[in-house]
Formats: sequence, structure tokens, C-alpha cells
Amino acid sequence: MEQGLGFSHFLDQIDGVGISVLVLLLSLSIASWYLIITKSIANIIAKRRAEAFLKHFWSFDSLQTAHIELRNAVPNNAFSELAKLGIDAAADSKLHSTHKLAAAGGTSEFLTRTLRNGIDQEATRIENGLTLIATAGSAAPYIGLFGTVWGIYHALIQIGLSGQGTLDKVAGPVGEALIMTALGLAVAIPAVLAYNAFVRRNRIWLARLEAFAHDLFILITVGDNNDTPFSAPHSQREISTSTIDVAIERGQ
Repeated sequence: MEQGLGFSHFLDQIDGVGISVLVLLLSLSIASWYLIITKSIANIIAKRRAEAFLKHFWSFDSLQTAHIELRNAVPNNAFSELAKLGIDAAADSKLHSTHKLAAAGGTSEFLTRTLRNGIDQEATRIENGLTLIATAGSAAPYIGLFGTVWGIYHALIQIGLSGQGTLDKVAGPVGEALIMTALGLAVAIPAVLAYNAFVRRNRIWLARLEAFAHDLFILITVGDNNDTPFSAPHSQREISTSTIDVAIERGQ
């Protein structure tokens, strides 16, 4: 009499090692999908907030106006936080340059370090969770393959003990063991696609942030030296836009 074959039969015959492989694959799948969904939503929200802030930021009339408004507002995106750090650092350096070691070297050096630290912190934040997604994408196929090899091994042992080595007796258990490989690929493929998409988005995001930091540095230092209104010079906006466009083209 033929035995019923399929995933349910496979689960009934699986041993402790196979269960461990299934639990590991399921855990990787849940964790990677959780990160994919949450990071995608967070990236969309961050992009909208950044675009709204930049539009409002370039409408300020002066450094003083920007400083007052940013001081009373809580930053909700990387660009607003970087602008707040830069303007506060410039003001702090001017007031305490002779009393603080961090401000030694002048306003320009202190502002450069502050902006660089802000970009580095944002880079660390946006890379959070990518290690787990990359691990799921690279390790899941091998975990599934291990489950398949283990399943085939036990299937062949059972066939050898029964003394029935015909094709119909071999194909069923071996085919069931291949389910593990399929599960591993099902976990790995979405994780790899998501990881590549996130890496590309982060590269473009940091390029935009560095372009904004460059413009901010120029505006603060020029504004400090010449006491000019805090408005984006046309040439600086063109530099920022061209830098972003080049970064986007390289990412494609």
C-alpha cells in the first residue's frame, strides 16, 4: 500500500535535527520580514519628513531665524538634526572657543567634526538590521541544504532497512527532503533583494546628507564671516543638486 506523501507526511517523519532546521529557517524568515517591513515604512516616512524640512529650511531669512526655530523644535529627520547640530556647534564654538578643548582649532574645524559625526551617526542608524537581513540571505540556502542532506540520509537508511529499493520507494522520501532546500531559498531570495535595495537607498541617502552638510558648512562659515542673510546661494544649490544626481546615477 502506498504511503501518503507531501509536506504533512514530511513533518510527521521529521526528527529533532530537522525540526531544529525548520525552526531556524522560520525564525530567520520572521526576523527578516519584520525588518524589511519596518525599515521600508521608516524609510518612506524619513524621506517625506526630509523633503518637507528641506523645503522649509531654505525658506529661512537668516541664520538667526534658523537657529531660533531649530532650537525650539525637536528634529524628526536626519537633515533637521544635522542642521541643528551644525548651527548649535557654530554658536557654541564662537562663545566658548577659548574654554573648550573640542572647539580648539577654530570654528571651521569644530563645525567639520560635528557635521562628520552627525553623518556617521546617521550611517550607523540606517545600517541597523542589515546584518541580520544579509545573514538570512546568505545562510538560509545552506541551512536548507543541510536539512535536505539530513533528510535524504535518513530516507536512504529507512529504505535500506526495509529492503525495498525500487524507484517509487526512493523518489518519495528524497523528494520530501528537498522541501528543506525550497524553504531555504524562500527565506533567502526576499532577504537578498531587500538587502540590495536597502544598501542602494542608504548610499543615496548618505550622499544627499553629505551634500547638505557641505552646503550647510559653506552657509554657516560665509554667514559668520560676512554677516549675510541665511539663504542658499544659487551656485550652492546647483552643486548640491548635481552631487545628488551623480550619486543617484551611480546607484542605478
